[in-house]
Amino acid sequence: MRNDWSGQHFPHPPGRRPVVGDVLGADPAQPLQSTMRRAGGLGPIFELHVFDQKFVFVSSAELAAELADESRFQKALSPALVALREFAGAGLFTAYNDETDWALAHDLLRPAFTRDSMRGYHPIMLAAAQELFDSWDAGTGPVDVAADMTRLTMETISRTAFSHDFGSFSRAEPHPFIPAMIAALRAGQRKGSLNAMPGSALMARRIDKRNAHHQAYVDRLLDDIIAERRAEGAAKKDDLLGIMLDTPHPQTGEKLDDLNIRHQILTFLVAGHETTSGALSFALYYLSRNPALMATAHEEVDRILGPDRDAEPTFEQVPKFRYLRRVLDEGLRLWPTAPAFARSPRATTTLSTGHVMRPQDWALVMLPMVHRDPAVWGPDADEFDPDRFSPERSRGRVAHSYKPFGTGERSCIGRQFALHEAILVLARVLRRYDLTPDPGYELRITERLTLMPEGFELWLSPRR
Repeated sequence: MRNDWSGQHFPHPPGRRPVVGDVLGADPAQPLQSTMRRAGGLGPIFELHVFDQKFVFVSSAELAAELADESRFQKALSPALVALREFAGAGLFTAYNDETDWALAHDLLRPAFTRDSMRGYHPIMLAAAQELFDSWDAGTGPVDVAADMTRLTMETISRTAFSHDFGSFSRAEPHPFIPAMIAALRAGQRKGSLNAMPGSALMARRIDKRNAHHQAYVDRLLDDIIAERRAEGAAKKDDLLGIMLDTPHPQTGEKLDDLNIRHQILTFLVAGHETTSGALSFALYYLSRNPALMATAHEEVDRILGPDRDAEPTFEQVPKFRYLRRVLDEGLRLWPTAPAFARSPRATTTLSTGHVMRPQDWALVMLPMVHRDPAVWGPDADEFDPDRFSPERSRGRVAHSYKPFGTGERSCIGRQFALHEAILVLARVLRRYDLTPDPGYELRITERLTLMPEGFELWLSPRR
């Protein structure tokens, strides 16, 4: 975990102190945003010391593209992902590169995201969206956009991953699994943030003790679901769990064991719902604040879906919402919901900056900064403009300058699933409702495992 870069030094913010390093200028509630604020003038690569841990950050598109070269570099696990392993084990997102179950799971699950498989998920996505709309229609007052998008995407991924309904729109209180999962996840995050501090081992044991029952409940529920499905035998289902249980590797004949299946389900639940709900929330925020952009989105939705506000897009129609796709892409450019990824070299190499990087060294690619690099995105890089992703403006753009789903062989396997769901939901919301924001609201970003608007509400009225 120590990241000493053989003693090399990088630019860092002013105010470094003995022992604590650069801690005094950090905001523990907003580590990413406070790092972005402190990075001004530090150049394409810089460092922060947190006690005895060195964090090296990459902020330029040119250097990020260099680290995206799969022949020289590969995925590394940052302290946050190492901490997440205690929750999600060797899942697709948290496995080390040399763990064989990662490659096995990736090969087995790749067919689950083909066009034919996506066609089977389409009606499940529509049904979950309708439940959200029914709850909105029955309510009064504004809706909490991020909270409701998170409920929606959790239901969608749980039903498509292992055919389980958590009742997010029918229960008065959340299913006990949801708060238990969140508590276990936050415990891992706290341990990751404490890793570099003196006495971290003692604090980690205390966190483990307080949260052991949450982790045990999550593990037990998923293990029971897996065991019940195994007991069904011939009653197979075409969901992700069914694929993991019933499909051998086409070359080796291997199958995943039950522990790794649990880790993969947890990975899909955690990584698969928060990222998509954040993408939807940012898209709705920016559209609702800009009447001209909203009018363009409405024109496309009305043209494709027709006059019926209850019209549901067909599977074939979803890729036709090209402007909505640009809106989602632009929201993910400014606020990529998975905001960073770490890279290490396959062998000792020298970066274009002149720094020598060894396989045990890692750097965090800061996507909100890479995605705002004026050398690629222009002097207005901080402004929301979906037309940046029009074909004519995208042509010739620097490779690897837009990476909201990660990079290389370890990039997000569910990218098409997330985009299909997000476009489908966005189209239905815009066709069905007029959206009125609070004019006094200013965007606040909460940092969990992902980025999400905080306190963002909309008033809904039936659209004529």
